Amino acid sequence: MGYRYQQLERELIEQISSGRIPVGSKLPSIRLQCQQTGFSKATVIHAYERLEAAGFVEVRRKSGYFVSAQQDAEPGLAAIEPTLPQVMTEPHLIDMSDVMRDIMTHNAAFDIAPQMDKRSQRPVGITDLNRCLARALRQQAGSAHQYYDEPAGLLSLRQQIAQRYQRLGCHVNEADVLITAGCQHGLSLALQSCCKPGDIVAVESPGFYGVLQLLESMGLQVLEIPVTAHEGLSIEALSNALGKWEIAACVVTPAFATPLGSVMPVNERKKLIQLAEQFGFTIVEDDIYADLSFGTRQPPLKQLDQSQHVILCGSYSKSLSRELRLGWVIASHGQAALMGLKMVNILALSRFTQQGLVEYLNEGMYEKHLRKLKPLLKAQRDQLIELLFQSWQSLGEIRISQPQGGLALWVELEERFNVAACYLDARRKGIVITPGNLFTAQDQFKHCLRISFAHPWNDQRKEAIKRLGAILLQKGLS
Repeated sequence: MGYRYQQLERELIEQISSGRIPVGSKLPSIRLQCQQTGFSKATVIHAYERLEAAGFVEVRRKSGYFVSAQQDAEPGLAAIEPTLPQVMTEPHLIDMSDVMRDIMTHNAAFDIAPQMDKRSQRPVGITDLNRCLARALRQQAGSAHQYYDEPAGLLSLRQQIAQRYQRLGCHVNEADVLITAGCQHGLSLALQSCCKPGDIVAVESPGFYGVLQLLESMGLQVLEIPVTAHEGLSIEALSNALGKWEIAACVVTPAFATPLGSVMPVNERKKLIQLAEQFGFTIVEDDIYADLSFGTRQPPLKQLDQSQHVILCGSYSKSLSRELRLGWVIASHGQAALMGLKMVNILALSRFTQQGLVEYLNEGMYEKHLRKLKPLLKAQRDQLIELLFQSWQSLGEIRISQPQGGLALWVELEERFNVAACYLDARRKGIVITPGNLFTAQDQFKHCLRISFAHPWNDQRKEAIKRLGAILLQKGLS
Protein backbone atom coordinates (compact mmCIF):
# COMPACT_ATOMS: atom_id res chain seq x y z
CA MET A 1 0.00 0.00 0.00
CA GLY A 2 2.77 2.46 0.90
CA TYR A 3 2.28 5.77 2.64
CA ARG A 4 -0.96 7.72 2.39
CA TYR A 5 0.62 10.54 0.36
CA GLN A 6 1.78 7.92 -2.17
CA GLN A 7 -1.73 6.51 -2.37
CA LEU A 8 -3.19 9.95 -3.08
CA GLU A 9 -0.39 10.70 -5.53
CA ARG A 10 -1.08 7.50 -7.51
CA GLU A 11 -4.82 8.16 -7.61
CA LEU A 12 -4.35 11.70 -8.93
CA ILE A 13 -1.79 10.59 -11.54
CA GLU A 14 -4.24 7.97 -12.81
CA GLN A 15 -7.04 10.55 -13.03
CA ILE A 16 -4.80 13.06 -14.83
CA SER A 17 -3.40 10.45 -17.24
CA SER A 18 -6.88 9.14 -18.10
CA GLY A 19 -8.20 12.64 -18.71
CA ARG A 20 -10.72 12.54 -15.88
CA ILE A 21 -8.89 15.60 -14.55
CA PRO A 22 -8.31 17.59 -17.79
CA VAL A 23 -5.21 19.62 -18.59
CA GLY A 24 -5.49 23.13 -17.18
CA SER A 25 -8.08 22.24 -14.56
CA LYS A 26 -7.59 23.06 -10.92
CA LEU A 27 -7.08 20.36 -8.32
CA PRO A 28 -9.25 20.48 -5.19
CA SER A 29 -7.87 22.88 -2.59
CA ILE A 30 -5.82 21.33 0.18
CA ARG A 31 -8.67 21.85 2.64
CA LEU A 32 -11.25 20.29 0.29
CA GLN A 33 -8.95 17.36 -0.50
CA CYS A 34 -8.57 16.71 3.22
CA GLN A 35 -12.35 16.71 3.64
CA GLN A 36 -12.93 14.40 0.67
CA THR A 37 -10.21 11.84 1.49
CA GLY A 38 -9.91 12.08 5.26
CA PHE A 39 -6.14 12.60 4.88
CA SER A 40 -4.21 15.10 6.96
CA LYS A 41 -3.13 18.48 5.59
CA ALA A 42 0.53 17.38 5.63
CA THR A 43 -0.32 14.25 3.60
CA VAL A 44 -2.16 16.24 0.92
CA ILE A 45 0.56 18.90 0.69
CA HIS A 46 3.24 16.23 0.35
CA ALA A 47 1.33 14.47 -2.44
CA TYR A 48 0.74 17.76 -4.30
CA GLU A 49 4.40 18.74 -4.02
CA ARG A 50 5.50 15.38 -5.43
CA LEU A 51 3.06 15.81 -8.33
CA GLU A 52 4.60 19.21 -9.01
CA ALA A 53 8.12 17.76 -8.87
CA ALA A 54 7.07 15.09 -11.40
CA GLY A 55 5.63 17.73 -13.74
CA PHE A 56 1.96 16.69 -13.47
CA VAL A 57 0.83 19.93 -11.86
CA GLU A 58 2.00 23.51 -11.53
CA VAL A 59 1.41 26.08 -8.81
CA ARG A 60 -0.21 29.39 -9.62
CA ARG A 61 0.41 31.86 -6.86
CA LYS A 62 -2.65 32.56 -4.72
CA SER A 63 -4.74 30.31 -7.02
CA GLY A 64 -3.74 26.73 -6.26
CA TYR A 65 -2.55 23.63 -8.13
CA PHE A 66 -3.39 23.15 -11.82
CA VAL A 67 -2.81 20.23 -14.20
CA SER A 68 0.22 21.13 -16.32
CA ALA A 69 0.14 21.70 -20.06
CA GLN A 70 3.12 21.76 -22.42
CA GLN A 71 4.17 25.35 -23.10
CA ASP A 72 4.12 26.01 -26.85
CA ALA A 73 5.78 29.39 -26.79
CA GLU A 74 7.95 31.45 -24.56
CA PRO A 75 6.56 34.71 -23.20
CA GLY A 76 8.36 37.84 -24.27
CA LEU A 77 10.68 39.23 -21.64
CA ALA A 78 11.43 42.93 -21.55
CA ALA A 79 14.52 44.59 -20.18
CA ILE A 80 16.03 48.07 -20.14
CA GLU A 81 19.13 48.17 -22.29
CA PRO A 82 22.03 49.97 -20.61
CA THR A 83 23.95 50.49 -23.87
CA LEU A 84 24.21 49.62 -27.51
CA PRO A 85 26.47 46.65 -28.35
CA GLN A 86 30.19 47.26 -28.14
CA VAL A 87 32.59 46.89 -31.06
CA MET A 88 33.93 43.39 -31.55
CA THR A 89 37.70 42.88 -31.70
CA GLU A 90 39.85 40.14 -33.23
CA PRO A 91 40.47 36.79 -31.48
CA HIS A 92 43.27 36.87 -28.92
CA LEU A 93 44.73 35.08 -25.92
CA ILE A 94 43.87 36.56 -22.54
CA ASP A 95 45.37 37.22 -19.13
CA MET A 96 42.83 37.68 -16.33
CA SER A 97 43.56 40.05 -13.44
CA ASP A 98 44.04 39.26 -9.76
CA VAL A 99 40.83 41.08 -8.79
CA MET A 100 38.67 38.02 -9.38
CA ARG A 101 40.85 35.87 -7.17
CA ASP A 102 40.63 38.51 -4.46
CA ILE A 103 36.83 38.59 -4.73
CA MET A 104 36.61 34.82 -4.37
CA THR A 105 39.05 34.88 -1.44
CA HIS A 106 36.58 37.12 0.39
CA ASN A 107 33.65 34.87 -0.60
CA ALA A 108 31.90 37.84 -2.15
CA ALA A 109 31.03 37.05 -5.76
CA PHE A 110 27.34 37.69 -4.96
CA ASP A 111 27.53 39.86 -1.82
CA ILE A 112 28.53 43.51 -1.82
CA ALA A 113 29.11 43.56 1.94
CA PRO A 114 30.11 40.07 3.15
CA GLN A 115 31.73 41.27 6.39
CA MET A 116 29.12 43.83 7.43
CA ASP A 117 26.32 41.39 8.23
CA LYS A 118 27.47 39.08 11.01
CA ARG A 119 24.10 37.47 11.62
CA SER A 120 23.71 33.91 10.45
CA GLN A 121 21.04 33.65 7.76
CA ARG A 122 19.70 30.29 6.68
CA PRO A 123 18.70 30.54 3.00
CA VAL A 124 15.32 29.35 1.82
CA GLY A 125 15.13 25.57 1.36
CA ILE A 126 18.47 24.71 2.92
CA THR A 127 17.02 23.05 6.04
CA ASP A 128 15.22 20.42 3.94
CA LEU A 129 18.32 19.89 1.80
CA ASN A 130 20.52 19.39 4.86
CA ARG A 131 18.09 16.81 6.24
CA CYS A 132 18.13 14.85 2.98
CA LEU A 133 21.93 14.92 2.83
CA ALA A 134 22.26 13.86 6.46
CA ARG A 135 19.75 11.03 5.97
CA ALA A 136 21.65 9.81 2.89
CA LEU A 137 24.90 9.79 4.85
CA ARG A 138 23.35 7.85 7.74
CA GLN A 139 21.96 5.25 5.35
CA GLN A 140 25.33 4.47 3.79
CA ALA A 141 26.31 0.88 4.44
CA GLY A 142 29.72 0.39 6.01
CA SER A 143 31.28 -1.12 2.91
CA ALA A 144 29.92 1.61 0.63
CA HIS A 145 32.62 3.99 1.85
CA GLN A 146 35.25 1.73 0.26
CA TYR A 147 33.94 2.16 -3.30
CA TYR A 148 33.94 4.98 -5.84
CA ASP A 149 30.84 6.41 -7.45
CA GLU A 150 30.19 5.18 -10.99
CA PRO A 151 31.97 7.39 -13.59
CA ALA A 152 28.80 8.86 -15.12
CA GLY A 153 27.31 9.65 -11.72
CA LEU A 154 24.42 8.18 -9.75
CA LEU A 155 21.83 6.70 -12.12
CA SER A 156 18.81 7.95 -10.14
CA LEU A 157 20.17 11.53 -10.23
CA ARG A 158 20.83 11.33 -13.95
CA GLN A 159 17.28 10.07 -14.44
CA GLN A 160 15.89 12.97 -12.40
CA ILE A 161 17.84 15.55 -14.41
CA ALA A 162 16.86 13.95 -17.73
CA GLN A 163 13.19 13.83 -16.75
CA ARG A 164 13.19 17.49 -15.79
CA TYR A 165 14.58 18.46 -19.18
CA GLN A 166 12.16 16.10 -20.92
CA ARG A 167 9.30 18.06 -19.35
CA LEU A 168 10.80 21.15 -21.01
CA GLY A 169 10.66 19.48 -24.41
CA CYS A 170 14.25 18.21 -24.63
CA HIS A 171 14.93 14.84 -26.27
CA VAL A 172 17.42 13.53 -23.71
CA ASN A 173 17.68 10.49 -21.45
CA GLU A 174 19.82 9.45 -18.51
CA ALA A 175 22.53 8.06 -20.81
CA ASP A 176 23.08 11.58 -22.15
CA VAL A 177 23.74 13.00 -18.65
CA LEU A 178 27.15 13.13 -16.99
CA ILE A 179 27.34 14.33 -13.37
CA THR A 180 30.13 16.86 -12.72
CA ALA A 181 31.61 18.79 -9.81
CA GLY A 182 29.55 21.89 -10.55
CA CYS A 183 28.68 23.84 -13.69
CA GLN A 184 32.16 25.33 -14.09
CA HIS A 185 33.58 21.80 -14.20
CA GLY A 186 30.96 20.91 -16.79
CA LEU A 187 31.87 23.90 -18.95
CA SER A 188 35.52 22.88 -18.72
CA LEU A 189 34.77 19.32 -19.86
CA ALA A 190 32.58 20.58 -22.69
CA LEU A 191 35.28 22.95 -23.98
CA GLN A 192 37.97 20.29 -23.67
CA SER A 193 35.84 17.90 -25.72
CA CYS A 194 35.46 20.26 -28.70
CA CYS A 195 38.54 22.52 -28.61
CA LYS A 196 42.31 22.27 -28.72
CA PRO A 197 44.87 24.94 -27.66
CA GLY A 198 44.85 27.87 -30.04
CA ASP A 199 41.24 27.39 -31.18
CA ILE A 200 38.88 30.37 -31.27
CA VAL A 201 35.92 30.40 -28.86
CA ALA A 202 33.15 32.98 -29.14
CA VAL A 203 31.82 34.31 -25.83
CA GLU A 204 29.33 36.90 -24.64
CA SER A 205 30.64 40.42 -23.97
CA PRO A 206 30.14 41.43 -21.26
CA GLY A 207 30.09 37.81 -20.14
CA PHE A 208 30.86 35.38 -17.35
CA TYR A 209 34.42 35.86 -16.07
CA GLY A 210 34.61 32.15 -15.19
CA VAL A 211 34.49 31.31 -18.90
CA LEU A 212 37.30 33.79 -19.59
CA GLN A 213 39.37 32.12 -16.88
CA LEU A 214 38.73 28.71 -18.45
CA LEU A 215 39.80 29.91 -21.87
CA GLU A 216 42.95 31.40 -20.41
CA SER A 217 43.87 28.15 -18.62
CA MET A 218 43.25 26.09 -21.77
CA GLY A 219 45.26 28.30 -24.12
CA LEU A 220 42.20 29.15 -26.23
CA GLN A 221 41.65 32.40 -28.11
CA VAL A 222 38.64 34.45 -27.09
CA LEU A 223 36.38 36.28 -29.54
CA GLU A 224 33.96 38.56 -27.70
CA ILE A 225 30.52 38.93 -29.26
CA PRO A 226 28.41 41.93 -28.12
CA VAL A 227 25.43 41.34 -25.82
CA THR A 228 22.37 43.48 -25.21
CA ALA A 229 20.22 43.43 -22.09
CA HIS A 230 17.16 42.78 -24.22
CA GLU A 231 18.18 39.92 -26.54
CA GLY A 232 21.49 38.59 -25.23
CA LEU A 233 24.17 37.49 -27.71
CA SER A 234 24.11 39.41 -30.99
CA ILE A 235 23.50 36.77 -33.65
CA GLU A 236 24.26 39.32 -36.38
CA ALA A 237 27.71 40.02 -34.88
CA LEU A 238 28.39 36.29 -34.51
CA SER A 239 27.37 35.69 -38.12
CA ASN A 240 29.77 38.41 -39.29
CA ALA A 241 32.56 36.89 -37.20
CA LEU A 242 31.99 33.45 -38.72
CA GLY A 243 32.63 34.97 -42.11
CA LYS A 244 36.11 36.03 -40.96
CA TRP A 245 37.33 33.34 -38.57
CA GLU A 246 36.96 29.63 -37.95
CA ILE A 247 35.21 29.35 -34.59
CA ALA A 248 35.41 26.03 -32.74
CA ALA A 249 32.82 26.76 -30.04
CA CYS A 250 30.42 29.39 -28.75
CA VAL A 251 29.71 29.62 -25.01
CA VAL A 252 26.32 31.16 -24.32
CA THR A 253 23.86 31.60 -21.44
CA PRO A 254 20.44 32.01 -23.11
CA ALA A 255 18.53 32.62 -19.85
CA PHE A 256 19.56 35.44 -17.46
CA ALA A 257 23.15 35.64 -18.61
CA THR A 258 25.48 37.28 -16.13
CA PRO A 259 26.05 40.19 -15.85
CA LEU A 260 23.19 41.80 -17.83
CA GLY A 261 20.53 39.19 -17.04
CA SER A 262 19.38 39.01 -20.66
CA VAL A 263 17.14 36.33 -22.19
CA MET A 264 17.64 35.25 -25.80
CA PRO A 265 14.33 35.20 -27.74
CA VAL A 266 13.26 31.99 -29.45
CA ASN A 267 13.85 33.29 -32.97
CA GLU A 268 17.42 34.29 -32.05
CA ARG A 269 18.02 30.86 -30.52
CA LYS A 270 16.91 29.22 -33.74
CA LYS A 271 19.28 31.43 -35.73
CA LEU A 272 22.16 30.47 -33.41
CA ILE A 273 21.54 26.76 -33.95
CA GLN A 274 21.28 27.31 -37.72
CA LEU A 275 24.70 29.00 -37.65
CA ALA A 276 26.16 26.07 -35.69
CA GLU A 277 24.78 23.66 -38.28
CA GLN A 278 26.05 25.77 -41.17
CA PHE A 279 29.57 26.39 -39.83
CA GLY A 280 30.04 23.25 -37.76
CA PHE A 281 30.89 24.75 -34.38
CA THR A 282 29.73 23.50 -30.98
CA ILE A 283 27.39 25.51 -28.78
CA VAL A 284 28.23 25.16 -25.08
CA GLU A 285 25.08 26.19 -23.22
CA ASP A 286 25.25 27.40 -19.61
CA ASP A 287 21.76 26.79 -18.17
CA ILE A 288 22.61 27.57 -14.56
CA TYR A 289 20.22 30.51 -13.99
CA ALA A 290 17.12 29.37 -15.89
CA ASP A 291 15.34 27.95 -12.82
CA LEU A 292 15.41 31.44 -11.30
CA SER A 293 12.95 32.92 -13.79
CA PHE A 294 10.43 35.24 -12.15
CA GLY A 295 7.89 33.93 -14.68
CA THR A 296 7.67 30.65 -16.59
CA ARG A 297 10.86 28.61 -16.68
CA GLN A 298 12.41 28.99 -20.13
CA PRO A 299 13.29 25.77 -22.01
CA PRO A 300 17.01 25.53 -22.74
CA LEU A 301 18.58 26.00 -26.15
CA LYS A 302 19.01 22.22 -26.17
CA GLN A 303 15.26 21.90 -26.74
CA LEU A 304 15.72 23.19 -30.30
CA ASP A 305 18.83 21.09 -31.01
CA GLN A 306 17.98 18.57 -33.74
CA SER A 307 21.51 18.16 -35.11
CA GLN A 308 23.35 17.54 -31.81
CA HIS A 309 25.41 20.74 -31.88
CA VAL A 310 24.55 21.79 -28.29
CA ILE A 311 26.30 20.61 -25.13
CA LEU A 312 24.16 21.60 -22.14
CA CYS A 313 25.74 22.40 -18.76
CA GLY A 314 23.99 23.22 -15.50
CA SER A 315 23.82 22.79 -11.74
CA TYR A 316 21.76 23.70 -8.67
CA SER A 317 24.50 25.85 -7.12
CA LYS A 318 22.90 29.18 -8.04
CA SER A 319 19.28 28.18 -7.44
CA LEU A 320 19.81 26.09 -4.29
CA SER A 321 23.21 26.08 -2.57
CA ARG A 322 26.75 27.18 -3.49
CA GLU A 323 28.02 24.29 -1.32
CA LEU A 324 26.25 21.70 -3.45
CA ARG A 325 29.13 21.06 -5.84
CA LEU A 326 27.16 18.92 -8.29
CA GLY A 327 26.46 19.79 -11.89
CA TRP A 328 25.92 18.05 -15.21
CA VAL A 329 26.83 17.94 -18.86
CA ILE A 330 24.24 16.74 -21.37
CA ALA A 331 25.35 15.69 -24.83
CA SER A 332 23.58 13.28 -27.15
CA HIS A 333 26.88 12.04 -28.54
CA GLY A 334 30.50 12.05 -27.37
CA GLN A 335 29.62 11.02 -23.81
CA ALA A 336 32.46 8.49 -23.72
CA ALA A 337 34.98 11.25 -24.45
CA LEU A 338 33.43 13.50 -21.81
CA MET A 339 33.52 10.69 -19.26
CA GLY A 340 37.16 10.02 -20.04
CA LEU A 341 37.99 13.71 -19.48
CA LYS A 342 36.06 13.67 -16.21
CA MET A 343 37.96 10.65 -14.91
CA VAL A 344 41.25 12.41 -15.66
CA ASN A 345 40.13 15.53 -13.77
CA ILE A 346 37.99 14.02 -10.99
CA LEU A 347 37.80 10.24 -10.63
CA ALA A 348 34.47 10.20 -8.79
CA LEU A 349 32.01 12.35 -6.85
CA SER A 350 30.29 11.91 -3.50
CA ARG A 351 27.62 9.21 -3.73
CA PHE A 352 25.79 10.26 -0.56
CA THR A 353 25.53 13.89 -1.76
CA GLN A 354 23.93 12.69 -4.98
CA GLN A 355 21.54 10.40 -3.07
CA GLY A 356 20.52 13.22 -0.77
CA LEU A 357 19.83 15.49 -3.75
CA VAL A 358 17.74 12.78 -5.42
CA GLU A 359 15.51 12.52 -2.35
CA TYR A 360 15.22 16.32 -2.21
CA LEU A 361 14.11 16.43 -5.86
CA ASN A 362 11.80 13.41 -5.62
CA GLU A 363 9.92 14.78 -2.65
CA GLY A 364 9.09 18.05 -4.41
CA MET A 365 11.23 20.10 -2.05
CA TYR A 366 13.07 21.86 -4.87
CA GLU A 367 9.86 23.25 -6.39
CA LYS A 368 8.71 24.31 -2.93
CA HIS A 369 12.06 26.06 -2.44
CA LEU A 370 11.81 27.89 -5.79
CA ARG A 371 8.27 29.07 -5.06
CA LYS A 372 9.58 30.82 -1.95
CA LEU A 373 12.89 31.98 -3.38
CA LYS A 374 11.84 33.60 -6.66
CA PRO A 375 9.42 36.19 -5.19
CA LEU A 376 12.14 37.12 -2.69
CA LEU A 377 14.68 37.61 -5.47
CA LYS A 378 12.25 39.71 -7.50
CA ALA A 379 11.52 41.91 -4.48
CA GLN A 380 15.25 42.25 -3.76
CA ARG A 381 15.88 43.21 -7.39
CA ASP A 382 13.24 45.94 -7.16
CA GLN A 383 14.65 47.18 -3.86
CA LEU A 384 18.14 47.36 -5.34
CA ILE A 385 17.01 49.36 -8.37
CA GLU A 386 15.12 51.80 -6.16
CA LEU A 387 18.07 52.07 -3.78
CA LEU A 388 20.50 52.84 -6.60
CA PHE A 389 18.34 55.57 -8.09
CA GLN A 390 17.83 57.14 -4.65
CA SER A 391 21.41 56.85 -3.40
CA TRP A 392 23.40 57.58 -6.55
CA GLN A 393 21.66 60.70 -7.84
CA SER A 394 24.88 62.68 -7.49
CA LEU A 395 26.63 60.40 -9.99
CA GLY A 396 24.61 61.74 -12.90
CA GLU A 397 22.84 59.49 -15.39
CA ILE A 398 22.88 55.79 -14.57
CA ARG A 399 21.44 52.94 -16.62
CA ILE A 400 20.31 49.72 -14.95
CA SER A 401 19.23 46.46 -16.55
CA GLN A 402 16.02 44.91 -15.22
CA PRO A 403 16.47 41.13 -15.51
CA GLN A 404 13.36 38.99 -15.20
CA GLY A 405 15.27 36.35 -13.26
CA GLY A 406 18.73 35.33 -12.13
CA LEU A 407 20.78 36.88 -9.36
CA ALA A 408 22.36 40.10 -10.61
CA LEU A 409 21.91 43.22 -12.70
CA TRP A 410 24.23 45.51 -14.67
CA VAL A 411 24.81 49.15 -13.80
CA GLU A 412 26.29 51.58 -16.33
CA LEU A 413 27.58 54.93 -15.12
CA GLU A 414 28.70 57.86 -17.24
CA GLU A 415 31.92 57.17 -19.12
CA ARG A 416 33.89 59.58 -16.92
CA PHE A 417 33.85 56.96 -14.12
CA ASN A 418 36.40 54.20 -13.56
CA VAL A 419 34.83 51.65 -11.22
CA ALA A 420 37.89 49.42 -11.10
CA ALA A 421 39.94 52.30 -9.68
CA CYS A 422 37.66 52.23 -6.62
CA TYR A 423 38.10 48.54 -5.84
CA LEU A 424 40.73 48.79 -3.09
CA ASP A 425 39.16 51.85 -1.45
CA ALA A 426 35.82 50.08 -1.33
CA ARG A 427 37.29 46.88 0.07
CA ARG A 428 39.02 48.76 2.88
CA LYS A 429 35.52 49.83 3.94
CA GLY A 430 34.17 46.25 3.80
CA ILE A 431 32.60 46.64 0.35
CA VAL A 432 33.44 44.13 -2.39
CA ILE A 433 32.48 45.11 -5.93
CA THR A 434 32.68 43.35 -9.30
CA PRO A 435 33.85 46.03 -11.78
CA GLY A 436 32.72 45.83 -15.39
CA ASN A 437 36.20 45.17 -16.74
CA LEU A 438 36.12 41.70 -15.12
CA PHE A 439 33.51 40.65 -17.67
CA THR A 440 35.72 41.24 -20.69
CA ALA A 441 39.27 40.70 -21.91
CA GLN A 442 39.15 44.02 -23.72
CA ASP A 443 39.69 47.58 -22.51
CA GLN A 444 36.01 48.40 -21.93
CA PHE A 445 33.18 48.46 -19.37
CA LYS A 446 35.37 50.41 -16.90
CA HIS A 447 32.38 52.62 -16.07
CA CYS A 448 30.14 49.63 -15.32
CA LEU A 449 29.65 47.11 -12.51
CA ARG A 450 27.57 44.08 -11.68
CA ILE A 451 25.56 44.12 -8.45
CA SER A 452 23.81 41.05 -7.09
CA PHE A 453 20.37 40.98 -5.44
CA ALA A 454 20.94 37.47 -4.05
CA HIS A 455 20.92 38.71 -0.44
CA PRO A 456 18.32 40.69 1.55
CA TRP A 457 18.80 44.46 1.61
CA ASN A 458 19.32 44.90 5.33
CA ASP A 459 20.67 48.09 6.87
CA GLN A 460 24.29 46.99 6.40
CA ARG A 461 23.97 46.34 2.69
CA LYS A 462 21.94 49.51 2.13
CA GLU A 463 24.71 51.44 3.83
CA ALA A 464 27.28 49.71 1.62
CA ILE A 465 25.45 50.94 -1.50
CA LYS A 466 25.42 54.51 -0.16
CA ARG A 467 29.10 54.37 0.79
CA LEU A 468 30.00 52.98 -2.61
CA GLY A 469 28.26 55.88 -4.31
CA ALA A 470 30.39 58.31 -2.30
CA ILE A 471 33.58 56.37 -3.12
CA LEU A 472 32.75 56.39 -6.82
CA LEU A 473 32.23 60.14 -6.75
CA GLN A 474 35.44 60.75 -4.83
CA LYS A 475 37.82 58.16 -6.33
CA GLY A 476 36.22 56.92 -9.51
CA LEU A 477 36.36 59.95 -11.77
CA SER A 478 38.80 59.44 -14.65
